[in-house]
Amino acid sequence: MTGGIIAAGHGERLVAAGLGVPKPLVTVAGRTLIERALDGLRAAGAIRVACIVNADSAAVAAYCQERVRDLALTFVVQTTPSSMESLFVIAPLLHEPGSNEPFLVTTVDTIVAPSAVRDFARSALRRHDADGVLALTAFVDDEKPLRAACAADGRLVALGPDADASPTVTAGFYVLRPTILAEVAAARAARFTALRQFLGHLLARGYRLYGERVPKCVDVDRPDDLAAAEAFVRGGYVG
Repeated sequence: MTGGIIAAGHGERLVAAGLGVPKPLVTVAGRTLIERALDGLRAAGAIRVACIVNADSAAVAAYCQERVRDLALTFVVQTTPSSMESLFVIAPLLHEPGSNEPFLVTTVDTIVAPSAVRDFARSALRRHDADGVLALTAFVDDEKPLRAACAADGRLVALGPDADASPTVTAGFYVLRPTILAEVAAARAARFTALRQFLGHLLARGYRLYGERVPKCVDVDRPDDLAAAEAFVRGGYVG
């Protein structure tokens, strides 16, 4: 399993709070966001990890390379306009040319129990026909949650406004296959500005997307989120 971490956002609200470090180095219960993202990938069986950070976060690479010895880490330092573009930038590092092996991708600001990432990856990898599997949670704390609705077999049938009645939202981590990268040029031509738009495009084009329920996850975007994340982790990640 190869893992990817999307960590190129600027985290303006956290930086404005005067924390003094790039967003990936913000700590929650004694561990940085980037370390917690690595914890989840490690639990899922990743042995190689590619991470993208923005130009203001170059120190993140040195921080991890000093502390992480059990994973083969590759860092890309590039400021991108969206999480979608961040995925496209690191995608060549997540699979071998010509391979259709799946890879696991997470955003750096998702706080989730490593065991939940492990269990999600195991379930996702059993869906051999899937082009992508999205982690879905019923815990909603995001300002702009992306709701997702699935059929009885787990096949994704609606995203965004079309799924307003669904109790589940995307949780910030995914198992994807290289097949989806055939749509990169189309996504750029459409001038999509967010990963959620790309996922919606994949669904509309008939790609086989599934959802897998996971326990509670906390998204860290605002200073107030830090207290909620601390309590969540210190409470044993109960969700």
